[in-house]
Amino acid sequence: MNADPNRENRRQTVKTRSRFTTLLTVYFFVALIIPNCVLANTEPYSIWTVEALILAPLGFYMMWSVALRRSGVMIWLAFPFIFFCAFQIVLLYLFGNSIIATDMFTNLLTTNPGEAGELLSNIYPSVVLVCVMYLPLLWFAAREIGHKRQISRTTRMNVGLTGAALMALGMLALWPAYHVSEDRHVLRDEIFPLNIMYNAYLCGSEFRKTLNFEKTSEGFTYDATREAEAPGREIYVYIIGEASRAMNWQLYGYPRETNPRLSQVGDLVVFRDMLTQSNTTHKSVPLILSSIATDEHPELYRRKGLPALFKEAGFETWFISNQSPQGAMIDKLARDADHLIYIRSPRHDSQLLDEVRRAVESGRSQKMLFILHCYGSHFSYHQRYPREFARFKPDDDVAISKEHAQTLRNAYDNSIYYTDHFLAETIGYLRGLRQTSTALLYCADHGEDILDDSRERFLHASPTTTAYQLYVASLAWFSDAYRKNFPEKIAAAKANAAAPATTHALFHTMADMASIRGRFIDPTVSLVNARYDRQRPRRYLNDHNEAVPFRRTGLTEEDMAVFRKFGIEP
Repeated sequence: MNADPNRENRRQTVKTRSRFTTLLTVYFFVALIIPNCVLANTEPYSIWTVEALILAPLGFYMMWSVALRRSGVMIWLAFPFIFFCAFQIVLLYLFGNSIIATDMFTNLLTTNPGEAGELLSNIYPSVVLVCVMYLPLLWFAAREIGHKRQISRTTRMNVGLTGAALMALGMLALWPAYHVSEDRHVLRDEIFPLNIMYNAYLCGSEFRKTLNFEKTSEGFTYDATREAEAPGREIYVYIIGEASRAMNWQLYGYPRETNPRLSQVGDLVVFRDMLTQSNTTHKSVPLILSSIATDEHPELYRRKGLPALFKEAGFETWFISNQSPQGAMIDKLARDADHLIYIRSPRHDSQLLDEVRRAVESGRSQKMLFILHCYGSHFSYHQRYPREFARFKPDDDVAISKEHAQTLRNAYDNSIYYTDHFLAETIGYLRGLRQTSTALLYCADHGEDILDDSRERFLHASPTTTAYQLYVASLAWFSDAYRKNFPEKIAAAKANAAAPATTHALFHTMADMASIRGRFIDPTVSLVNARYDRQRPRRYLNDHNEAVPFRRTGLTEEDMAVFRKFGIEP
C-alpha cells in the first residue's frame, strides 16, 4: 500500500520548519557573541580573561535560547542583550576599543537630541551594520512566535548541554584570570555583558543622586567672606570651553593660526600644563564648578558650587549657557545663580557676550560673576561657528573616516578660530569698562580625538583616555585696574603658568581671584596664589568614579610621546 503523499509532505514541512528554527537559534547566539570576539581583540585582556569572555557568555546564550521550546519567545526576551550588543558594536566603530561605560549610559540620558542626531548621521555605517545584524533576527523571531513554532527536543538537549559545558569552561577560566588581573575586577570590568549591567546600575545610582541633590545639599554653606575688595565695580567672568584641546591652539605651538587675536593680547596668562579630571562633559563641568577634589566624588552631591559661593560673598551671579539643559549636575549647580539663561539656536558663542553686555549695562550691582558655558568645539564642528569664520577649507559635514580626517580637522580648527574671536571680543569688552576691576578665567572641559594616529580614535568620553582628550586649553586675563589692586595675584598667575594642574584648580582659582575665603576653599590649589602646591598628585576620575593616576587611564606610548612633546608629565 502506497504511503500518503500529503502526510509525507507535511512531515517534510515540519522538518524544514524545525531546521529553520534550529538555524534561527544558532543565528541568535552567534550574533550575540560577536561583540565579545571583537573585544577579545581590542582590549588588553589576559588569555584567561579572553577565554572566559567568549566561552561563558556563549554558553549562557546557548542555554538561554533553548530554555523554552519556543525559541522565538526567548530571542525577544533577550532584547536587552541584543540592545547592548548593538550599542557595543557602534561604540567599537566610533572609538576602536572600550566597553559601554557608565558615562555612555549617562550620555544617553543627558545628550540633547540635536547633538545625538549629528553624531548618528556621521556614524551611519555602524548603525547600518547593527540593523543588518539584529533586525532580521528579531523579525524572524517574531515570525516564529506568530506561527507558534517550536524547537525539537533533541536540538534543545544538544544545544543546552553544549552551552552548559562551554559556560563551565568559561567560569573555570575566571580563577586564573583573577590571579593575573591587576585590579581583581574581572567579572565587573571585563566580561561582556556583565560589565555593562554593572555600569548601567552605577549610572542609575549616580542619576538618582543627581535628582536628590537639592535634598542632600540643603543647608550647605561655605561661610564665605572676602579678605579684600577692589574700589568701584568688580566683574569676574568664568568661561567653560567645550572639547577644546590645547594641541590645536596657536598659543600652544600649533602651526596653524587658530589664535590670531589672542596671540596679540600681551597681558594674557596661558596655563600650559592643564589636564582635565574627566573626558566627558556631564562629569567634567560639575567638577570644574565644584570645590571637591577628584578623590572626593561622593561630596559632589553634598556641596553647592561656584554660583552659590559667590552669592554668599555678596555677588550678583549669572549662569549663561550655550547648551541645552540636560538634567545633569551641571544644571543643578547652575540653578543657584541669581540669573540662569539658556541660549537657543543657532547657539554661536558670541551670543554669550551679548548677554553679558546686556546684564552689565542694565544692572546696578557693583559685584558681578558671569559663568559662561560655551558650545565651543563640540562635534559636529562645522556647526559651531558662523560661515565667515570658515578659515580652513574644506570644512564640510562628512562621515567619520580616515579619508575625511583633514576635512574634520579643518572644521575643528575653525571652531578654535571662532573661540579665539569670542575670547578676544570678551576681553576687549571687559578692558573697555571704566572704573571696573575685571578678571577672566577660561578652561575647556576636556579635549577631543580627531583621527590623529594609527588608532583612529575620534571624539571623547571613552573609558580609555588619550593625550588629546586630556590636555586642555586654559588661560587668564586681568584688567589694568585689577592688576593695580591685586599685583600679588598677577605675579602668582605668571609664576604658575607652567605649573602642573588639573581642572580641580579652577574653582579655587576663581574664588581666589575674587579674594573669597571660606570652608573647602584651598589657596594651595589656586593658580593665582603664591602658595600653589606643585607637588600635589594629579588624579583622573575614571568611569567608576574612582580617582586614579593619569597613567592608569589607558594611555599608550603614543600618548606619552604627545605629552613629552609639550613638556608634560601626567
